[in-house]
Amino acid sequence: MLADLAREVAPKTEAGHALAPELLEAIRDAGLFRLGVPASLGGQESPPAAILETAEQLARGDASAGWCVSIACTSSLLAAYLPEDGAHEVFGDPRAVASGVWAPRGRGVETDGGVVVSGQWPFCSGIQHADWLFAGFVISGKLKVAAFPRASLEVLDTWHTTGLRGTGSHDAVAREVFVPSARVLSVVDGPLHPGALYRFPVFGFFALSVAVAALGNGFGALDDFVALAASKSSLGSRRTLAERSSVQAAVASSTASLRSARAFLYEAVEEGWQAAQASEPVPVQVRASLRLAATHATRTAREVVSTLYDLAGSGGIYDGAALQRRFRDAHTASAHFQVNTASYELPGKVLLGVEAQTEQL
Repeated sequence: MLADLAREVAPKTEAGHALAPELLEAIRDAGLFRLGVPASLGGQESPPAAILETAEQLARGDASAGWCVSIACTSSLLAAYLPEDGAHEVFGDPRAVASGVWAPRGRGVETDGGVVVSGQWPFCSGIQHADWLFAGFVISGKLKVAAFPRASLEVLDTWHTTGLRGTGSHDAVAREVFVPSARVLSVVDGPLHPGALYRFPVFGFFALSVAVAALGNGFGALDDFVALAASKSSLGSRRTLAERSSVQAAVASSTASLRSARAFLYEAVEEGWQAAQASEPVPVQVRASLRLAATHATRTAREVVSTLYDLAGSGGIYDGAALQRRFRDAHTASAHFQVNTASYELPGKVLLGVEAQTEQL
């Protein structure tokens, strides 16, 4: 099982600031980076819940592994937004993997047959194993995304962080790179492919991809703590942590919190998926639920991991301790702009009927 391999090589993944080679190849061989590629391009075009559950289970082994898969899958959805020639160029190779940063950190200039783009994009998760990068830019006041071959970019060694170190989310730089029109798309204008997967809200999917990595990390921390509690005892006590009533209550409460957050998340995903079967746009209320569920799951997982880390005492503080890594990964994930505390505000406005900018829900 890939989650078991991810757990086994997690120290190597973290130390190398990239997925361990044997894990990377296993994930690539299984096609997990490309679950959102249209069937017409040889992809699996899997339903949202199946994609998200795959990333969650990998994150239960190691958060960085789940994160890299979820981000790559989100990027693979953009095959449906590219013109046909561009989609075949980027995803025609059945082993091609894409990363993505859609924030408009670049500037484009129109030229014959396409655009010339320059910019620098931080947080390029998985850029070291990606063949392509989808990167946002502005041209003539409009937001666009370009697909760059990895070889056309300079990758800066910037990912020195508290957690999620194995994602290798370095900065990427483009210096006047020509991008043909077939490799330019708009996430605002919507997909060109008619499939239901691509009518599912892409910005909501992005937030969910962060959330499932955090959620899987939370369940993984619970696994790690249960294993530790069976043998660890406090100083001056013969009882193991597992035999202490306060620990028993905390583990039960943590389990309930994680399972409740997970149930809400997949309930919202199913609601969004059912809405995406219709030809009309997915309603704002459904899109807001996706964002709310993603934020709630991420922040609930962080609270649970923090509780378990505290309960572990000295068993979690040393470098190399699984719970220490889980703690750092949880706090790094919750800093993402899609799931930070401010991201509660937009769904709250929708729930209250207050005027809100909902284009990127």
